[in-house]
Parts: sequence; structure tokens; C-alpha cells
Amino acid sequence: MSRESGNVKLKAARQHAGYASQQALVDALARAGTELGVADAEVSLRQVRRWESSTPPWPHAVHQRLLEHTLGMSVDQLGFTPPWGDHSSQAAPVRSGAATHPVVLPLPPSTPTAATQPAAVAVDYAAVTRAYRRLYWRVQPPLIRSAAAEHARFGTQLLSEMGGRPRRDLAAALAESLLLVGRIEFFDLRQPAEADARFVEALQAAGVADEQLLGAAILGHSAFVPGWAGDRDGAAERLRAARAYARRADAVPALFTAWLYAVEAECETRCGKHREALRAVSHAEDALVGVDETPLPEWFDWFSPIRLAAFKGNTQLKAGHLPQAKQTLLQVLENLPEEHRKQRTVVLGDLAAVAAAEGDPEAACARAGKALDQLSITWYATGMERIREVRRALEPWGDRECVTQLDDRLYEWRTTLIALQR
Repeated sequence: MSRESGNVKLKAARQHAGYASQQALVDALARAGTELGVADAEVSLRQVRRWESSTPPWPHAVHQRLLEHTLGMSVDQLGFTPPWGDHSSQAAPVRSGAATHPVVLPLPPSTPTAATQPAAVAVDYAAVTRAYRRLYWRVQPPLIRSAAAEHARFGTQLLSEMGGRPRRDLAAALAESLLLVGRIEFFDLRQPAEADARFVEALQAAGVADEQLLGAAILGHSAFVPGWAGDRDGAAERLRAARAYARRADAVPALFTAWLYAVEAECETRCGKHREALRAVSHAEDALVGVDETPLPEWFDWFSPIRLAAFKGNTQLKAGHLPQAKQTLLQVLENLPEEHRKQRTVVLGDLAAVAAAEGDPEAACARAGKALDQLSITWYATGMERIREVRRALEPWGDRECVTQLDDRLYEWRTTLIALQR
């Protein structure tokens, strides 16, 4: 497998924005020129190729405006270094026309001026990254997010002092750190814009490391952002990119392939395409048939066959297949490891939703109450969303004692304040 070359930061931002090819970016820049009323703003395919080369030329001012408007990032974040060599260590603000993402911290130049740190620094940094990955399952989200984000910022700065193979090793660990921060921001804290920016940073770092499968994992996570917002085309574009990255990897574990199908199922469900979602779940199950000896990456710790079953149960629920959903989710609940508290909250919420759809408010409230018990131990915004969906479904029984008791728990001081702070 050849190493990733060229301007990986621009390439990562392009693919994350949904432009799978250089020509797609050319077309998007042309549309941006029309939208902005910019004269003489034509960008050729040859120009984009030069921008994505190892020595990208500094774009003209008008082209800078188009790139920033289209990709939502400043030009230094896209891998360009001004001719006067002033590469700021802080992210420059994006122009107003492109302010759709939070500002991200630009990676250092592709070629460091000097490798001043020994290889052991990359090893030590990776060890801390592994520790944060384990702590994620036990520590409250705001705490682990703050620590992991600072660790990622530290790694970004260290990257400018590394060279050769240690630089790539450090970049891989940095990409894992940024992916973890993005996951916390999206699933635990429900901050999709912040998470989306983090996934761009993670993809850029994975490009420096030339870690194709890690890049596929980042793009797979980034598909959740448009998918949960109901943007089916946006989610599909990012999943296509994720699969393209996976095909370039040395080996792809069957469980990773199944996870990408599970992501597709979740996004299709959120977009109301239930038949397509059930088909994606079936493909995921097919991927796990037989023996697979391909080792899983150490960082791939968020998915398993039991979690695929949880995806399936939610898909069946949203499709209106209530008996099947109930059976699937009960099996998941029975087999889910005790330490998987966050996933338990989601499964209990889905079982409560099944009970509400079956017209059994008492059972729905009982399940929702158990989910709240889990949330009191470990906060998980995605789990709380499930409970709130159940409460909306229980509105026809709003005067029932079980429902008012659920309201008392949902809106007690502690729960309300936690929800507002997240």
C-alpha cells in the first residue's frame, strides 16, 4: 500500500464535505462563484490537482474566498502556506460566507522543518490515547471530552516536531484522539457541529498517518451528522467515501464492514427509509456469516454483534415491526455486558418506545424509568433523546399516574440541570 501523498488536509476536507472527486469540487466552486457573484472565479480541474499536490501553490484571493465558502475552513486549515511563510499556529477565522463549522486547529505543515523529538514521544502519546479510549466508557462525558480535547491539541503541536515513521505513528494516535472527541461531542453531548469539525481534523491526521481503515472509520462516523439531520444524500456520500477508504486498506475485518452497514441502517432510519434500513441490517448480518480471522484494530471498540442487534431492534421499531423489535431488543438487553451502560440506556429507551406503540403506558414508563436509572450513573445524550421520544409518544396517557411520575423524574432538579448543561 502506497503512502498517502500530497495535500492531505485539502483532500480530507473535500471528501468530508461530500465531494468524492476533484471534479466534484471544481463544480462546487463554480456554484459558489455564482452564489457569491464573484467575477473571474473559474477554477479548473488542473488547478485543483495542483492544490492537492505535495507543493500546493498559494491560491489567489478570489479562489481563497471560494474555497473557504465551499469547505467551511480557512485556507491555512486546508494545507496552504502563504508565500511569506507566516503559518499561524492558531486557526484563522473563516470568512462569513463559510461559517457553517466551528473553527478547527490546523495541522502543522506536511513536512516539518526539523525532527526534534525522539520516537519514544509517539509511543508515549499513543499510550495516553489508549488510556483515554478506555476511560470513555467510565467517566462522565464533559470530563473525558475536556481531557481528550486537550490531549488532541497537544498532539497537534507535537506533530510539528516529529519526522519519518514516528511522525506517522503520532498522527495515527492523534487521529484516534480526535475521533474520540468527535464521538463524545456527537453521541454524548449532542453537539453535531462541533463533532463535524472534529471529524475533519481527525481525517486530516489520518491522512498524514496514511491510515486508510482509520480514515474509513472517521468518515463512517461523520455520516451520522447529516444522517441524523435527515440529509440522506449527505450521509450516503460520506459512506461511499468511507467504503472507498476501506477498500484501500490492507485488510478489512468483517465486523468493520458490518459496522458500516449498521451506520447506513441508522442513517436510513433517521431519514424515514425503513425498507432500505432493514436491507442494510441484513447486509450487516450477512457480512458476519462464517469465520473471519482478520484482526480488529485496537481502536475499534464501539461495535460488536450484540450492538448490531441493537441497531436492528431500533430499525424494526421505526419500521413498525413491533413484535420483532421487542424480541430483538429483549435479547440484546439479556446479552449486553453490564459495563455497557450507555448502550443499555438506548435499548431500554427503545423497549419503552415499543411498549408505548403497543398502547401499554405502564410498561413504557417502567422501561423509561430504568433508563433514567442508568443515566443517573453515566450521562448519555443519545439515551436521553430516546426517553424524550417515548414521553412524546405517551402524550395520549398524560393524565395517567405512571406518566406524571415519569415527568417528575424527567424534570427533577438534577436531571433538568444536567440536560441544560449538556
